[in-house]
Amino acid sequence: MIRVGLTGGIGSGKSTVSALLREHGAVIVDYDLLAREVVEPGQPALDAIAQRFGDDVLTAAGELNRPALGAIVFADDAARKDLEAITHPAIRDRAATVEREAGPDAVVVHDNPLLIEMGAAASCDAVLVVDVPSEVQIARLVDARGMDEADARARIAAQASREQRLAHADHVIDNSGSVDRLRGIIDTVWDEITTI
Repeated sequence: MIRVGLTGGIGSGKSTVSALLREHGAVIVDYDLLAREVVEPGQPALDAIAQRFGDDVLTAAGELNRPALGAIVFADDAARKDLEAITHPAIRDRAATVEREAGPDAVVVHDNPLLIEMGAAASCDAVLVVDVPSEVQIARLVDARGMDEADARARIAAQASREQRLAHADHVIDNSGSVDRLRGIIDTVWDEITTI
C-alpha cells in the first residue's frame, strides 16, 4: 500500500485534485465526509460536542447546527482545540477502517484539510500540498461559497499556514491555473508517487 497525504488550505482546490487522483485509481479517504459522519445523531462525538458547547449547537431535530458551532470555534482558539480533541480521534478511527478495507496494493489518498494540524503527515509515504496564494483562496471562498471576506479570512487563519503546509510537502501542486494544467500536474505526480 502507498499512503498519500493530500492537503491544502480552504479554497485551494483540493477537492478537484482529489477527484483527479480518483480517476487514476486512488482510494480516497475524504476527511470532510468523515468529519460529517462522526457528528451524526447517535454518534458519541455529537454527544460530547453538546456536552462541551451546550444544546445551542444542536438543531431541534438533534443534528449538529454547524453555523452555530462554527461561530463559536472560529472565534475562539481554545474552543476550536476542544472541538478537535473530540472529533479528531473519531475521524482517525474511521480513516483507518477505510484504509484497511482498501487492500494491500492500493494507493490510498488521505484527503485531509487538517493533515498537518492532526500530525498525520509523518505517517504518509508522500505528502501533496495544493497551493494557491491566500488572495486566490479568499476570492474563491467569497465568489464560489458566498462567504463574506472576514469569514473567509477567519477560516484561513484557523488552518495551518501556507508556510507550515509547504514545509511538509513532497510535492507542491500549484492550482492557480486551469483545470487542464492541473490535470497535467497530477498525471506527473501520479507517476512519481506510484513508483515509491
